[in-house]
Amino acid sequence: MRKAQAHTMLTVLIIDDDETFRRTLARRLTRRGHSVTHVGTPAEAREAILGQQPAVIVLDLRLAEASGLDLLPELRAGAPASRILVLSGFASVAATVAAMRAGADDVLAKPVDIETLLAAAAGRSASADPDWTPLSPERAEWEHIQRVLHEYAGNISATARALGMHRRTLQRKLAKHSPR
Repeated sequence: MRKAQAHTMLTVLIIDDDETFRRTLARRLTRRGHSVTHVGTPAEAREAILGQQPAVIVLDLRLAEASGLDLLPELRAGAPASRILVLSGFASVAATVAAMRAGADDVLAKPVDIETLLAAAAGRSASADPDWTPLSPERAEWEHIQRVLHEYAGNISATARALGMHRRTLQRKLAKHSPR
């Protein structure tokens, strides 16, 4: 006979402008018995925290309308007891430091697996997990290139200049698949 795993039901607020990601994450958390609200804009997030005090807030660092960093202090003030987990598709030391200074409890690389997210929601650091591995130098470079490319609205020449590399070198790096 298997022992039933005891877990605490969490109230979770997901703030992410990527509707597919947001709905998928909400569905996965709901299947595990958690109560989930998900919104796509800062205005909807402000309304959601007025109506509830979620145990966990999952916030995307880059929202279409605004930066998640700009919304963080409001979320912290509006839901002071909530654990705020920031998801970043461009996981970098600078983004992590900025998010932590703005009030985040943890910063996770996107896409995040459900176990890592729940561990962070429970206050366990991902780095304390024996299966956790840091980003490889190749992956860190890839994410940095993607962030700079995004800042220059996809302009290869401007991005190459900003990175101090030849345009063809950048094109070769972009043609490769994302490293793990």
